[in-house]
Amino acid sequence: MRTITMYLLGLVTLLMIQNLSAQEEYENKIEILKEQKAKITQQEKEALMYEVENINQRLQDGNLTEEEANLLKQKAAEKRALNIENRIAIVDNQINLLERNQGKMLVLMELDTLTEQGIRLGVDINGKPAILFKTKNWKREIVYDRRTYSDFVMAVGLNNAIVEGQSLNDSPYKIGGSRFFEMGWQWRTRLFKNSNFVRLNYGFSFQFNGLKPKDNQYFVALDDGQTELQEFEFDLNKSKFRMDNLVFPMHFEFGPSKLKTTEETMRYSLRNQFRLGLGGYAGFNMGTRQKLKYDLNGDNVKDKLKRGYNTNDLVYGLSAYAGVDGVLLYVKYDLNPIFKNAAVDQRNVSLGLRFDL
Repeated sequence: MRTITMYLLGLVTLLMIQNLSAQEEYENKIEILKEQKAKITQQEKEALMYEVENINQRLQDGNLTEEEANLLKQKAAEKRALNIENRIAIVDNQINLLERNQGKMLVLMELDTLTEQGIRLGVDINGKPAILFKTKNWKREIVYDRRTYSDFVMAVGLNNAIVEGQSLNDSPYKIGGSRFFEMGWQWRTRLFKNSNFVRLNYGFSFQFNGLKPKDNQYFVALDDGQTELQEFEFDLNKSKFRMDNLVFPMHFEFGPSKLKTTEETMRYSLRNQFRLGLGGYAGFNMGTRQKLKYDLNGDNVKDKLKRGYNTNDLVYGLSAYAGVDGVLLYVKYDLNPIFKNAAVDQRNVSLGLRFDL
C-alpha cells in the first residue's frame, strides 16, 4: 500500500510539474510575440530604406525620371505600411489564440502550404518566416539580411622558392614540376550595414607546397642543423620535397555586388562580379616529406622519407587574389624562410588558380 501511495504521489507531482511547465512555455511564447510586434515596424522601415536607396541609385544612373522615382517611392511606402498593419494583426491574432486556449491549439495540417517535397512555408511562433520540413522535427528560419556567407575554397598551381640573392630564373627547382595544392573553408562577412563593397574573408586552409630539385639533387639534413641540396649517388627518376601546412587566411575583399530584395529577404549577390582580395595567412607546419625514385641494380626503388628537415614550424605570409565570380587568379608568398639556420634564406612562392565553390 505504501508503494502504491508513493507512485500516486509521484504521478501527481509529475502532472503538476508538466502543467506548470506548459503554462510557463505558453506565457514565454506570448512575451516573444509581444516583443516581435516592436521589431516588425523596424524591419519594414529598414526594408523601405533599402528600396528607396535602390530607387535613388536608378534615378542617379538615369534609368528613371524624377516623376517615376517619386511614384515608386510612394508605392514602396504604401506597401511597407500595409505590411506593418497586416503583420501586427497576425501577431495580435496569435497572442489572442494563445491566451484564449492557454497555448493548446489544434492545427489543420491539410490547410497548410505543403510542397511535393514535404516542405511547409509559413511563420514560426516568433512571427518570422520559416521553412518547416514534414519528415523532420526541425525548422530553418529565413533570415532577412544575411551578412555572413561561407564557401569551400580550392586552389592549385605552380610553386617555387625565391632564394636570397638570386632571381627566380636561377631557382634550383623545376618551374613546371613544382606545384602546390590548397583546400579549406572560408567565411565572408559584409563590413558595412548598407554596402557590400568591402568584405572580410577568414577561415582555414590546408596547403601542400611541393618543390622538385634540378640536376639530380635531393635535400639532406646536416648535423649542424642546416638543410642543403646535394647530388644523389644514383640517377634519380623523381625527386620531390613537400611541406604540409595548416594556415588561417584573412583577406579584405573588394568589389561590386548586386542587391536583390523580396518581401522576406535581402541578399547581395557576387555572381559574375569582379573581386579583389588582399591579405595574408599564418599557421604552422604539420609535416615535411621527401620522395625519391631511382633505379638500383635493375630494381625500381621508391624512398618516402618523413622528417623535419629543419623546416620552420611557424608559417606566415602574404596572399592576394582577383577574378570574376568564383574563378580567381591567386598568388601567395611566405615571409618565413623555409629552413631554419640556413646559410641562404629561401622563401616559398606560389601562383595559380583559386576556386570559391
